[in-house]
Amino acid sequence: MNIYVGNLAWETTDEDLKRAFEEFGEVVKATVLRDKISGRSKGFGFVEMPDEEKAAKAIEQMDGREFKERKIRVNKAKPRVNNDRKY
Repeated sequence: MNIYVGNLAWETTDEDLKRAFEEFGEVVKATVLRDKISGRSKGFGFVEMPDEEKAAKAIEQMDGREFKERKIRVNKAKPRVNNDRKY
């Protein structure tokens, strides 16, 4: 399951995110999205967990939890939509 994590502190790293979710089970990948030019965090990221049950528990337990002095928002990530925009 792919999990969305929002309202992250700017200094949060991929490793910080991975460690936070590993208490619930295996984490395949944890990524904090960053601006391509500045490299600064965009304040959200994604965590991928292979076990649906453990991922659901992680969402339930982590949503609203204080992480690095910020209350994070955690929910199941929505599938990415391919916007074939023509400009």
